[in-house]
Amino acid sequence: MGASVTTFLWRRIVHSGITATLLVALLVVHHLNSVSLHDTQFLTGWVLVGGIVGLACYNLRKKVPVLPLASAAGWLQVHIYAGWLTVAAFFLHTGLRLPRGPLEVALWTLFVLISLSGAVGLTLSRVLARRLGEHGERPIFERIPTLRADLARRVEDLALASARDTLSITIADYYRSELHDFFRRPRHRLAHLTGFRRHLRHLLDQIDSLNRYIDDRNRDTLAQIAACVVAKDNLDYHYALQGTLKLWLFVHLPLAYSVLPVAALHAVLAYAFAGISP
Repeated sequence: MGASVTTFLWRRIVHSGITATLLVALLVVHHLNSVSLHDTQFLTGWVLVGGIVGLACYNLRKKVPVLPLASAAGWLQVHIYAGWLTVAAFFLHTGLRLPRGPLEVALWTLFVLISLSGAVGLTLSRVLARRLGEHGERPIFERIPTLRADLARRVEDLALASARDTLSITIADYYRSELHDFFRRPRHRLAHLTGFRRHLRHLLDQIDSLNRYIDDRNRDTLAQIAACVVAKDNLDYHYALQGTLKLWLFVHLPLAYSVLPVAALHAVLAYAFAGISP
């Protein structure tokens, strides 16, 4: 564990150093162009376009994992630090001025939204991924509905069997009033995202309180139901956290791809109005 932490910190230091060096180089070149009365907009504009295209390539790398193009983890690190460099180039290019004209407004808005969604995604991937790793075995997201349905059928069968075999409707009544809706669909998404688990404690306390009203045979059935409740809550936990990460991608990726044609059109118009051939 200590060696892995040291390796992680060393990697972060190296990547941060490389990023800082590139940023200083960009600032120096920008300053030299400025004092020599060259138009720095084209310099920072092309750096910005190159950064956007490079960042978009990360998702293409994920779609072709068999190609020998370094590890996905390595590409992710490059994506993160290149993102910060691209944000710096954006500030240099815009000079912190508000945009003018429909095209500039569209491009400015898209880039700001991409940057914000990227920062949110980085935070989510760090926080939620760590919490997922600390919460038992991680089920495949697409299989969670099937696993949840299996648990729902098992609990319903246990409740019906209890009423049929012991002539006691205590468990069946409790299942109908409290557990039927719980097992039917994902529940307590916000509680799982925020880390609160009072709902699970409440259900388990209810189940525990039923033990005084049933015999030993039904207590065994109730113990099995309690285990299913914990398993279903664990599925809901993973569904909430994994679903949030997937939802973020549905926001970030369309923004990332939509900015490319707008940036290309902006570059063409910039050269056209400057009277310069690209």
